[in-house]
Amino acid sequence: MIIGFVLIKTLPGYEQMVYNKLYKVSEIIEFHPLFGKYDFIAKVESKDYDKLGNVVVNKIRSIEGVMSTKTLTGTKFW
Repeated sequence: MIIGFVLIKTLPGYEQMVYNKLYKVSEIIEFHPLFGKYDFIAKVESKDYDKLGNVVVNKIRSIEGVMSTKTLTGTKFW
């Protein structure tokens, strides 16, 4: 299982609408509003990196009002 943390920046005034749409993305297992450069952080769980990319491009970036994203992928230390 792959975990990605997606930082999401919205257009001004679209925060509530984007929040409501993010809530419906099943691969997002946790998300929080932020203050600062980004408006939200979403924790995304997927089967592999290709599926993670698909979620970011087709389910998050495609939301009206999303201006940009930055995806950080998790790793494990043994």
